[in-house]
Amino acid sequence: MQNIILIGPMGSGKTTVGKQLAKRLRLDFVDSDHMIEERCGVSISTIFDIEGEDGFRKRETKMLGELCEQNGIVLATGGGAITKEENRILLRKGYVIYLKTSIETQIARTQKNYNRPLLDNVDAEEKLRQLMEERGALYEQEADLVVVSGERIVSKVVDEIVEALDK
Repeated sequence: MQNIILIGPMGSGKTTVGKQLAKRLRLDFVDSDHMIEERCGVSISTIFDIEGEDGFRKRETKMLGELCEQNGIVLATGGGAITKEENRILLRKGYVIYLKTSIETQIARTQKNYNRPLLDNVDAEEKLRQLMEERGALYEQEADLVVVSGERIVSKVVDEIVEALDK
C-alpha cells in the first residue's frame, strides 16, 4: 500500500491529524521530526543550535529517504521538508496531503511550543508569513489533495481525507 504523506506548515496539525488518520486506516503513524530526535537523542532545537538549519535538513533528507521506502504508513513531515527538491522527489512516492491552515491558527498552535527553532527570537507572525510566502506554492504543487485543517475538528479533517482516499 502507498504511504500517505502529510505536508504543511508548522501548526497545521500534521501530527495530530496523522495519528487519528493512521488509527482510522489501521496503519502505522510516523512523524519524521520525532524520528530524527529519537535517532539523534536530542531535540530539533538542539540540532539547529549545533548544526544549523542546513545540518538539520541533511538529517531530514536522510530520514525521509528511509521512511519513504516503507509501505503503508501515515507520515507527518516537518514544515520545511518540501523546500529541498530531493525531498519532494521522495515524497512523490506516496499520496501527498497538504494540510492548509491560516497564519492565525499557526500562531495559536505554536506559541506555547518551544521546540520550534525557526520561531526562536523572532516575530513569530512575521516569520510564519515569510515561510508561507516561500513554501506555500510548493505545498500546493506537491499535493495530491489539499485539506483545510485550520479551526476544524480533527475528526472532520480525517473524515474528509478518508472520503477522498475512498474515491
